[in-house]
Amino acid sequence: MKTYLIVGSSRGIGETVAKHFTIQGNRVIGISRTKPKYGDWIQADISSSEGVRKVEEGIADTSLDALLFMGGVWESNAFTEAFSFQASSDEESRFVISVNLLAPIEITRVVAKNLSKTQNPRAIYIGALSGLDHLATHEVANTASKFGLRGAIQALRLAYRNKGIGFTVINPGNVATEEVIEDIREGRSPEQVPIPLEDLCGTIEWILSLSSNTEVGDVNLMQTNS
Repeated sequence: MKTYLIVGSSRGIGETVAKHFTIQGNRVIGISRTKPKYGDWIQADISSSEGVRKVEEGIADTSLDALLFMGGVWESNAFTEAFSFQASSDEESRFVISVNLLAPIEITRVVAKNLSKTQNPRAIYIGALSGLDHLATHEVANTASKFGLRGAIQALRLAYRNKGIGFTVINPGNVATEEVIEDIREGRSPEQVPIPLEDLCGTIEWILSLSSNTEVGDVNLMQTNS
């Protein structure tokens, strides 16, 4: 049995990943503001320093096989025709960047000691294709946070080289969460076939299955119809 810390475990990608590993018989510790359906729970708002401290206190000295940072937020009406950068407030931009960029850095700092207790630990983060060169989207704060995340993880890989932690950012296109499917169904997003959730889970499984001799930097998952 492995122990996985999953950030954003109460909905979307995080909920699916938590379910996937719980069904397999692993211990899942979820971090979210609302109670998740699967695994143990640390209630925390990771947009704040207080929330990150709650994570540190909740984990205590638990040994972790992986940090799976599956959480993420974006601007109102993001990825739909209704989105307007001019209508997005400074407060919203700060919130998006605090969750998508600052929280991964801060949470990695507090759980690195827990990861280093196990053999071949991994830290896997959800980025986005918009965090790659020439693929930026109109959502300025979200795009900035995803670009920044990739740089931060490259630096964290160096900072914790002596801990033996493998660091990976998965950059997917639209993933078939309930929110994405609803936006497509109701016409807020263009007709498309999003990436199946099982493909994302399979990608995480593959990374976790690799030996400590192999590290995966970025994994980009693109929709075949994009």
